Amino acid sequence: MGTVDLLLVGLVILFGLGGVLVPGVPGSWLVWAAVMWWALKDPQPVAWAVLVGATVALFLSQVVRWALPPRRLRASGATPRMGVYAGIGAFAGFFLVPVLGAIPGFMGGIYLYERLRLGRHGEARAALRTAMRSGGSSVLAELFTCLLITGAWLGAVIWG
Repeated sequence: MGTVDLLLVGLVILFGLGGVLVPGVPGSWLVWAAVMWWALKDPQPVAWAVLVGATVALFLSQVVRWALPPRRLRASGATPRMGVYAGIGAFAGFFLVPVLGAIPGFMGGIYLYERLRLGRHGEARAALRTAMRSGGSSVLAELFTCLLITGAWLGAVIWG
């Protein structure tokens, strides 16, 4: 697979990661479709292993999301800007503390947004709890799964 194709796959994966944070956009399916495209264009055993792993991870993510409360982020006062802060925090956390850093990064992004908006620690912490209870945990589960898939794809491309 050429460099241009890999860049296009990476771009679709980035769009998918952003789509996880936007309601109504099938972000996780964009990530999966990009990995499938890569596996079909570069039929190596590692590519197929990443595709199978991505499929299993997305299936488990959907099962977890069905078990969590439904998304009611708008009712809790969540804004698109909060989603941007949470997404940037998760992305940065994923690379600063490999893989598991996405979880505190996501929550840290929401906390930072609320702290800047509200100005006080106690109010920002309460707003973070409200956001996580009203659907933030569902978004986090889907985003974390997509970040895991992205990490597996990056690892396979770089080292495979």
